[in-house]
Amino acid sequence: MVSTLAVILAGIVGFWIVLYALFGKKEIDPETGEPIEKEEGLSVNMFIAMWRTKRLLGFIDRVSRINPRFWKVYADVGIILGYMGMVYVFYALAKTAVQTLQTKGQQAGVQLVIPGVTIPLWYGLIGLVVVMVVHELSHGIVARADKLPLKSVGLVLLAVIPGAFVEPDEEELAKAPLRSRLRVYGAGSMANITTAIITALLITYAINPLLIPSGVEVKGIIPGSPAEKVLQKGDVIIGINGQEIKTMEDFMEFMDKTKPGETLELEVLRDGEKTSVKLTLAEHPDRPGKGFVGIQPAQHVESKVGSAKVVLPIFFALYWIYLLNVGIGLMNLFPLVPLDGGRMLDDVLKEYLPEKIARPVRYTTIGVGLLLLALNLWPALMNLAG
Repeated sequence: MVSTLAVILAGIVGFWIVLYALFGKKEIDPETGEPIEKEEGLSVNMFIAMWRTKRLLGFIDRVSRINPRFWKVYADVGIILGYMGMVYVFYALAKTAVQTLQTKGQQAGVQLVIPGVTIPLWYGLIGLVVVMVVHELSHGIVARADKLPLKSVGLVLLAVIPGAFVEPDEEELAKAPLRSRLRVYGAGSMANITTAIITALLITYAINPLLIPSGVEVKGIIPGSPAEKVLQKGDVIIGINGQEIKTMEDFMEFMDKTKPGETLELEVLRDGEKTSVKLTLAEHPDRPGKGFVGIQPAQHVESKVGSAKVVLPIFFALYWIYLLNVGIGLMNLFPLVPLDGGRMLDDVLKEYLPEKIARPVRYTTIGVGLLLLALNLWPALMNLAG
């Protein structure tokens, strides 16, 4: 039986072969006969497609001139948060990497962001578009506020990962003072965190008052757990052993009283229909002596003012905008080039350390970073492989 991962990989390779055949032809410099990158339009290499335009540069200039001092202070805060986020992400990935090794890949690390596969299609796409737009506009606005020139803006596709970019003049950026460079690098994640905070406020004060908790949704099932052959992704648990479950707190409080080997009768909503299922709990991997179902739970909600077809999509769109801005914004601070965190660390090492010390530190960081990423991606890839 062909695995899900094999089908996905075959589709990706086929897509890039066709795209490269149609758009992979390079422009040739008439003087040197060498291929050159297009300053505008679509250029395609194998597994990398970039579309460049200069049309948004005027807009970025206008925004940066509104209050250049504000943008510099904003970017300075981004530098501080950038280094704090760098330490946090490194620690978090190191911690989950250890858990991955201890559980032999059963403990989830980072989650792959693939709309329609690992996250909802349309809400995921909306969230990713917002992440990319605010991130790259912030890079560009801060660069122009510091008088650094931009060459183009555009969209990029790296294998299956969509993105956007603001392309600074790299020579001018390299000659700029360290603080200016750090401002530009830190501005992207600063925009993501700011967007996440604004979105969280909207959810808390504008959307949550319109919603009512109505059970715990199964967002994912851990392979090999008691839930694997009993529950389905999308099930909504509304009762356990006759006790009503409306909130995550209800669910966690009930599970905190359970023991390994205990059999539970769950009342669930599946495709809009009520059904009852039984499962026998395993022992919780992180809490010895406690029962373990093996699901990734999430609060299920309904609209208490009607208009569910309007209220709920707005809620889920804002939720995924919040979640992806936090996750991707922080992940971008991981100290690994070409991520912004990696560039922030690399420039500081070059500025303050002699090359004979900076180089081994840089290579060690890259090696450790790649190892941590591999360990954190292992469970996600195994889940895709089925």
